[in-house]
Amino acid sequence: MDEKIIASVSGGKDSTAMCLHLQELDLPFRPVFMDTGWETAETYRYLREYLPERIGEITWLRSEVELTPELESVALDFERRLGGYSSMVRLTLKKAMFPSRLRRWCTEYLKTQPMRDFMRELDDDYINAVGIRAAESKSRSKLDEWEFMEYFDCDVWRPLIRWSEQDVIDIHTRHGIRPNPGYLTGATRVGCWPCIYAAKKELHHFSKDTERLQVLEDLEKVVGDLAEQKAVEKGTSLKERGHTRPAWFVNPFPTRDPVTGKRSGDCWPIRKVVEWARTKHGGRQFEMFLPPERERGCMRWGLCETHGE
Repeated sequence: MDEKIIASVSGGKDSTAMCLHLQELDLPFRPVFMDTGWETAETYRYLREYLPERIGEITWLRSEVELTPELESVALDFERRLGGYSSMVRLTLKKAMFPSRLRRWCTEYLKTQPMRDFMRELDDDYINAVGIRAAESKSRSKLDEWEFMEYFDCDVWRPLIRWSEQDVIDIHTRHGIRPNPGYLTGATRVGCWPCIYAAKKELHHFSKDTERLQVLEDLEKVVGDLAEQKAVEKGTSLKERGHTRPAWFVNPFPTRDPVTGKRSGDCWPIRKVVEWARTKHGGRQFEMFLPPERERGCMRWGLCETHGE
């Protein structure tokens, strides 16, 4: 191919602005999207029906997850409701657990690995351009515009690193490009719906999507049953191991062991989480949603939009 730049796109405002910026610089590039199967329907429409006419054909990558016949049937039922193949749902069923701050396999298996494998199959050296801005978080503000990533075996370029949000808005306006519809309905980010790092305000917005809320509630029940079954097969139970049934979010107000200081890892079911998100008091973010300074997941790789500190 002629393009020497692989542009990571998410359907969000920053990655779109980056592609428009590359066009203004007259630099050929190939847009690539890592599909988790856990985005909003409006984001998928934006990526399939709107953006390609503006930034060029988008290459879609995803992780293929093999399941037992029994779990395959369960996955297909969820995928009919979601509208397509979902690596996120499949891997959650296979692991009988949800991703978390400490076990953030969603980034590793669903985003960085597919991109790494794609880059390794290319016949030449390429640059991976990502739409990261320093103004978004403390950790991003410490990133350089250029960095060699051994994992991908290529240079990563952050052409928007010094841009402001207004710069992003301006380039959309200059090219007559409308943003992802999610921003226009109150979303502050686009990507996994919901993301494990969702803030209280974002969860309040998520609670309005009753269809996805029901999907997640049903998925929590299935995964909880699978986790219970695995524990029994090991001759124990979740309760005996000091665990609650797995859920998408952990308790935002965890207790700590008086001796070790270790935080409890009990989970809140999604219905309880969204009820809390609708309250007016105690409005701090979930403690688990504040990524550490050493963050190396979606935020660092620029494969999705995630809030920093």
